[in-house]
Amino acid sequence: MDLGLLDYQQAWDTQKQVLAERLAGTVPDTLILVEHPPVYTLGRSRKAASNVLNPGEVPIIQVERGGDVTWHGPGQLVAYPIIALPEGRRDLHAYLHTLEDAVIATCAVFGVQAETNARNTGVWVGQESTARKLCSIGIHCRRWVTWHGLALNVAPDLSYFERIVPCGIDGVSMTSMAQVLGEGSAPEMGAVKRELSAALKDLLQG
Repeated sequence: MDLGLLDYQQAWDTQKQVLAERLAGTVPDTLILVEHPPVYTLGRSRKAASNVLNPGEVPIIQVERGGDVTWHGPGQLVAYPIIALPEGRRDLHAYLHTLEDAVIATCAVFGVQAETNARNTGVWVGQESTARKLCSIGIHCRRWVTWHGLALNVAPDLSYFERIVPCGIDGVSMTSMAQVLGEGSAPEMGAVKRELSAALKDLLQG
């Protein structure tokens, strides 16, 4: 389900609707892909609100996902897998690692070498001491059906992250596929959507 560019609240409402239908067994597992107009969202971390430094005109929304504060905006691909985890795979840490692996596989297609970080969730570029964060992940789960998901920086305006402490990590530096690849080399959003969808399908159904 590709929602294009859609207001966060509307996409959140769509997530809730699909979640309810998946819990009822009336729809199959569903992947929602979307870009949002600029918005800051606060996860369940108690310190999330204090990590908003200077939001300016950008709205702030409290949501159910795990994690701290992050930013969403145009040029960032957000993926919300609404997946019923079967018996034998009901391990949320393993599920988070699956999301990370899907992003890493997607980035590799476009020549971006990304990896996990031993201390923090998400997907990163570079060695641990100087790593820059490429993708943030925050999920929620209800009766073993997942929602919320991941935000991959394809070619967004990274300056919005300077107004917050991203993910509540002091000193973190955010990056994007476009920044890693160099000026004029940003991958096309539609291509990234196709690759990420395929990677998630392969890994979540494997």
